Amino acid sequence: MKSFLISSFLIISFISFSQEKADYSQWCHTQIMWNKKLKSDANFREQVRLDSLTRTIENQFSLPVAPQKGTIYKIPIVFHILHNGGAENISEEQIMSAFYILNEDFRAQNSDTANVVPAFKSIIGDAEIEFVMATKAPDGTCFKGYTRTKSPQTFDGGFDDGGGDAQVDAVRNGNDIYQGNWPSNKYLNVYIVADAGGAGGYTNYPSGTSTDMSNGIWLLHTQFGSVGTSYESRSLTHEVGHWLNLMHTWGNSNNPGIASNCSIDDDVTDTPICTGVTGCLLNDNGCGPLANIQNYMEYSFCSYMFTQGQVTRMRTALLSSVGLRNNLWTAQNLQETGADGSTALCVADFSADKAIICVGDTIYFSDDSFHNVTSRTWSFPGGNPSSITDENPTVIYNTPGIYNVSLTVSDGTNSMTESKNSYIVVLGQGQPLPILEGFENINSFSSSTSWFVNNIDNAAYTWEIDNAVGLSSSKSAKIENFNLSSGYTNELISENIDLSNLDPNNDNITLSFRYAYKRKVSTDDDWLRVLISKDCGKNWVIRKTLHAYTLNNDFQNSFFTPSDSDWITVHMTNITSSYFVNNFRYKFQFESGGGNNFYLDNINLYSGAPSDELVGLGENESLSSVTLYPNPTRDEINISFSTKTTLNTMISIQDITGKHLKSDIIHANTGKNIININTAEFSSGIYFLTIQASGSKKTVRFTILEK
Repeated sequence: MKSFLISSFLIISFISFSQEKADYSQWCHTQIMWNKKLKSDANFREQVRLDSLTRTIENQFSLPVAPQKGTIYKIPIVFHILHNGGAENISEEQIMSAFYILNEDFRAQNSDTANVVPAFKSIIGDAEIEFVMATKAPDGTCFKGYTRTKSPQTFDGGFDDGGGDAQVDAVRNGNDIYQGNWPSNKYLNVYIVADAGGAGGYTNYPSGTSTDMSNGIWLLHTQFGSVGTSYESRSLTHEVGHWLNLMHTWGNSNNPGIASNCSIDDDVTDTPICTGVTGCLLNDNGCGPLANIQNYMEYSFCSYMFTQGQVTRMRTALLSSVGLRNNLWTAQNLQETGADGSTALCVADFSADKAIICVGDTIYFSDDSFHNVTSRTWSFPGGNPSSITDENPTVIYNTPGIYNVSLTVSDGTNSMTESKNSYIVVLGQGQPLPILEGFENINSFSSSTSWFVNNIDNAAYTWEIDNAVGLSSSKSAKIENFNLSSGYTNELISENIDLSNLDPNNDNITLSFRYAYKRKVSTDDDWLRVLISKDCGKNWVIRKTLHAYTLNNDFQNSFFTPSDSDWITVHMTNITSSYFVNNFRYKFQFESGGGNNFYLDNINLYSGAPSDELVGLGENESLSSVTLYPNPTRDEINISFSTKTTLNTMISIQDITGKHLKSDIIHANTGKNIININTAEFSSGIYFLTIQASGSKKTVRFTILEK
């Protein structure tokens, strides 16, 4: 066998199926990073030299006692889900599927060992290594074995940008369980990300004595588990093999399929020398002997086994002080991390699929308590049933009101109760038009029965009442976006509104609101969306979207507090007659993107039939800065203008023949106004939009494109 010094830095592995063999150099940055590290870090060079001295000629660790067959080594494992609110925020089901597959593979209990070719069946190895979900964080906090961290860093795993280290820092400083170091000699830390430096996954060989949590494993969420977003279920098994000192079957290289691989080796006696493959080529013998293509340390994607020699090598790594893997499985560490199987009930908790409903709607509750719950009792005042012992009950509420929910759980010895006051809101009859909301009578959204906040990502800042700032008043709704990280979504949702008495043939609806906002820099990525619902909030449709650059082109680097001249009015005329129901709702959804504070005030929902009479304040009051966009358009168009004072303004659309098609009366406000008009009902062609108020009129031509 060839003697080969293992690089103790990163291994990149499990590349994307779609890559071509010629591009392998682009899939792996190991050698680049390895060379950079050797040149720049003298301590690293010395640690590599010392680690190499602890190994025998076959690159096994020197140990006082050899690993004994029959001893099961248990490893506490923690999965850190690093996400930004997208698909990479994988489900608990996907986490558990990866966990189960990992344990089956390491105990050779996976059913597909039956597919191993006869030449290698006799050397399939049971590693006698089991992975146990840690249930205690470093500070003793009880948890389920995984953490969640919301950060855009999940998409920025490139090595030139800090890569994995920056992702670890995001988890260390922002996860939802314990913020601090999760020592690598106590936990196997696995990071589930959206970008792993251009690869499917990577890890570290055992090396050094650092306990920093960066000594872990990185995996794409698409290569983790067998359900959800994943298309490759064995990547975790492969990377844990590396973490336990296994090389690829062709040696310490990320370039399979090349002839020079025949001159290196993985330093395991019973894995034949091979070139490595990127497909299930069961007859491959490029170096002479039949290759063990179905090995977990191959790129074949038909991997079903470790060999007995690989098992010896991994178990040896667990007994060595190099890399500190030898502390993980000790009885003391298993107890300290809650991986010894003796965890008692420590958290009572529950959740619901929704908390704001209409009369007669159903809510699905889930028992989120842990650990070892053996019995439970729910209490649902005002619900049907009012009490039940099911794990995940279904409850119907038939009477408007605000209701408490409680859950008592037991593990047979201990019991705990979780109560959530004012948890369920059952909305009653919708409020009639007109709706005028200046937030003057609301002290806090948490106690409001007319407005509801949905802090989707549990952001540090969400919708709140500002008691000192308003448009010609003392109050407004506000998001302190100045101090909010990017990527958080917050919603402000209305109560029910009754539009059922409107005439769909004659009545028009306008939703107007005023906002104040400034950007910090030109790259700000904030979004405001207005959504409407015709079924009490079960389903929502976007009716208005404003990005940072359309919200405002003014910039302010300091904390923004608006003056009266900073307010902009938006008028939405695209609430169609299909929404003339008794449980209409609307909501304002703000997504943070680095900009300054956002304020909302003077919401007005009103109906008005088109009229030829415009009420103004005098001939001297005129429209200015009239702009129509986008032009050409398809489904909607916006017209922006400014007025010096409040004006009733008519917006009308005619086709190229002069035929009148649509009219709306808009209550324009002082300053800048933006009117959103639905054009989806019109066919492609040329049209004219006329805007007029007392003493002022302007006509603009626009084009509707093919749908």
